[in-house]
Amino acid sequence: MADEVMRRERRVGWLLALPALLLLGGVFAYPIAQAFWQSSFTQNLGTQLQPEFSGLQNYGRMVQDGRFWQTLGNTTIFTLISVAIEFLLGLGMALVLNQSFRGRNLVRTIAILPWALPTALIALAWTWIFNDQYGVVNDLLARLGVSTTINWLGEPTLAMIAVIIADVWKTTPFIAILLLAGLQSIPSDLYEAHRIDGASAWQSFHQITVPLLMPQIVIALLFRLAQAFGIFDLISVMTGGGPGGATETVSLYIYATVMRYLDFGYGSALVVVTFLLLVLAVAIASFLLTRSRANARGVN
Repeated sequence: MADEVMRRERRVGWLLALPALLLLGGVFAYPIAQAFWQSSFTQNLGTQLQPEFSGLQNYGRMVQDGRFWQTLGNTTIFTLISVAIEFLLGLGMALVLNQSFRGRNLVRTIAILPWALPTALIALAWTWIFNDQYGVVNDLLARLGVSTTINWLGEPTLAMIAVIIADVWKTTPFIAILLLAGLQSIPSDLYEAHRIDGASAWQSFHQITVPLLMPQIVIALLFRLAQAFGIFDLISVMTGGGPGGATETVSLYIYATVMRYLDFGYGSALVVVTFLLLVLAVAIASFLLTRSRANARGVN
């Protein structure tokens, strides 16, 4: 009887979710299918007006495209480093904001402001901050005794560090708010009972906070992985992909291919491959995070 009720509830759940799934399919599936179809044609409006069927030629071209592999490496480095830092800082911020102290609501409101501000404006502000002539960073270094002027956005490694710092500043509050919501759902009685049993603060964090917070951790990391992998506006405003392509991501390369070079066929192939890589990365991350969640439950 219980199994029948569960099956019935599951069917009702799928029926209720069906309209949203159809909408998502129309919004996401159709453009990807259209991009896949267009990627099988060679069409560059700068040299030809009529598309020509080329099969998988665009994908073969991509294998030998050094610029694509460079942008893919830049995107991977940016995504892994920025998301890792954002998670650690966001978790620490959430733990602090979950404590009781005077003015907590005001602090929470201020903490979310970077995420609420437009990305383009934030990117412009950080461009000024890292400016080698009148930037705040170089001014602070000069006050500390550093006489050399650092060209933050003109050196490949420093430019990548600069855009990562800007992204971390903007998106860390997003992770903090998601994790804070999870922390507030954990009953305080669990910590009291654990403390009475003689557990330390670290043991409570490891045995109570992390396992019960794992659903929010999974959601936050998956969201940020997808968003960071598709980063465009922040880097476009700060560096434009420079210097020398050191901060150019796949999204910027796709934009340049389609909008600047008018190569729609190859641009579509880049979109398809990027989409498949993102789906694969999110699936792997979801599997690893879900397994970690299961292991945490098994330990506790």
